[in-house]
Amino acid sequence: MAKKTKLKTDQSANGLFRALKTDPRALPRTRPLYRRMVDLLEGGIARGDVTPGVRLPPERELAHALRVSRATVVSAYRDLEARGLVRGYVGRGTYVSAKPDAGSAPFAWRGKIAATALQSTDTTVRDLVRAAADPDVMSLAAGVPALDCFPTDAFRRATDRVLTREADTAWRHGPTEGLPRFRAALAARFGGDPEHILVLAGAQQGLDLLARCLIDPGDAVVMDRPGYLGAIQTFRSAGARLVGWDITRADIDELEELLLRYRPKLIYTNPTYQNPTGVVLPIRLRRELLDLAARYRVPIVEDDTYRELGLTGPAAPPSLFKLDEAHKVVIRINSFSKMLAPGLRLGWISAVGPIVEQLALIKQQVDPHTQNLAQLVVCELVEDGVFDRHLATLKAEHRRRRDAMVHALRQHVPAGALRFTVPDGGMYLWCQLGMHVHAREVHEHALRDRVVVVTGEPFYVDQGGAHQLRVCYTSQAPAQATHAAHTLARGLVSAARRTAAEAPRVRLV
Repeated sequence: MAKKTKLKTDQSANGLFRALKTDPRALPRTRPLYRRMVDLLEGGIARGDVTPGVRLPPERELAHALRVSRATVVSAYRDLEARGLVRGYVGRGTYVSAKPDAGSAPFAWRGKIAATALQSTDTTVRDLVRAAADPDVMSLAAGVPALDCFPTDAFRRATDRVLTREADTAWRHGPTEGLPRFRAALAARFGGDPEHILVLAGAQQGLDLLARCLIDPGDAVVMDRPGYLGAIQTFRSAGARLVGWDITRADIDELEELLLRYRPKLIYTNPTYQNPTGVVLPIRLRRELLDLAARYRVPIVEDDTYRELGLTGPAAPPSLFKLDEAHKVVIRINSFSKMLAPGLRLGWISAVGPIVEQLALIKQQVDPHTQNLAQLVVCELVEDGVFDRHLATLKAEHRRRRDAMVHALRQHVPAGALRFTVPDGGMYLWCQLGMHVHAREVHEHALRDRVVVVTGEPFYVDQGGAHQLRVCYTSQAPAQATHAAHTLARGLVSAARRTAAEAPRVRLV
C-alpha cells in the first residue's frame, strides 16, 4: 500500500483504510482491479469498519492515496452504488448508505431507498395504532373514541339502503373531490361550500396532501408546541423547518415575532380541544390570529378534528374557518375518526377553490377517489340525523370515561406525582410529571403490565416532553380506569425511586 495520504473527509473514513489493508493490486489478478477494490470495501462495510452515513474520500484523493487510477476508483464507487451500499450526491460527495443484505438479494435494499424517504424514521404513529389494535393491550395512547357506542345497527341499515338503491354508484369510480351528495351533506352539517370540499381517506392523508402542495424543503412551518405528532412527522418528512408556538400561553406577540423571524410558509394549529393539551383558544385570540395571518400573508391550516367533542362548559368558539369571512386564509381539515370510528378512514378538507383543485390533482396520483361506499353510508347517517344522535350519546359516554379516569388517578396516584387540568372536551389528559421523573421510564414500566401510554417527546418540534404523558381517557370503559391508574401509579413510584437512587450523594467533610 502507498504511504498514507491526508484525506479531506470524515475521520470515520479511516475505517476505509482498514477495509483496504490488503492492497487490491496484490490480490490474485483473476478479476479487474476495481472489482477487487469493491470486494474489499464491501467487506469493510459489512464488518462495520465503515459505517452508514460516513463520507468516503473524493475519487481523486483516494486514487492518489492507493496509487491507482481515478477511473478505477470511479468504477468501484459506481459498482458499490449499484449494490446499494453507497450513494453519491452532486457537490457533496459519496456516502455509505447501507450494509449488505444478509439474504440473496444482489443489492442492499436500504441503499436503494430515496433519501427523502429515509428521513421518515419516527415509528410513533405506527406503534400507537398497532397497540390500539391489540386486544391483549390496554391502550391509553392512540386517540380512539368509545367504539362500543358506534351505531352499528343504523350503519348496517344504511349500508343495506345504499346497496339497494345506489349499488352502481358504490362500486364504480367516483370523483377525486368526493361524491357530490356527500360533499353537500358535509357542507350542510359542518359549514362551507360543497364545491370547496375535498373528501379524504382520513385527516392524515389531508396533512400529507397539504405538505406536498404547500411545502418546499427548507420552508418554515409554525405550529403548536406541543402539537399533533402526525402533523410534526408529515411536515418534517416534507423537509420543513418546524418552529413551535407555545399553545398553552398563546401569546400573539410571540407568534408575530416568529412570523417576522422565520417568514413561515404556513401556520398549523388545532385551536379547539387541542391535541394533546385540551386547550381552547378564545374567540379574541382567534380573531387576532386571523388578522396576523392576513397581515403577513401566511395561510393557516386549522385542524378541527375535536370540535364536536365538547363535554362540559360553554360551547367552543366558532372555528377559524368560519370566522375567516374576509381574508380566506384558512384551510380546515376534519375527520370522522374521532366522531365515529378511525377504521372508516374518512375525512375532508375545506378551502378556497384553487387549493382544493390543486390538492385534488395531487391526490389523484396516489388515491383516485375515496371509497364510495363509506361516503354514501356516512352521508345517510348525517342526512337522517343518526350522526347527531350518535354524537350526543358518544359525548355522554366520553364524559363518564373522563370523570372515571380523573377520579381514579386522583385516588390512586400519589399526590403531586401526576398533575393535569381536566379538559372541557377532546379525548386526552395532558399530564405533567415531577421534573426528576422521566416519562419514558413510566411508559416502559406500564408496558410491562400491557398498558400503553405515550410520552410527551413526540409532540414537540424541539426538545421537550421528557416529563409529560398523554393519556387517552375515551378508549377504555370506566371500569378499566382503576387498573390504568394503579399501573401508572406503580410506574411513577418506580421511576421516582430510580431517580432518587441515581442522584449524586453529597459528601460531608
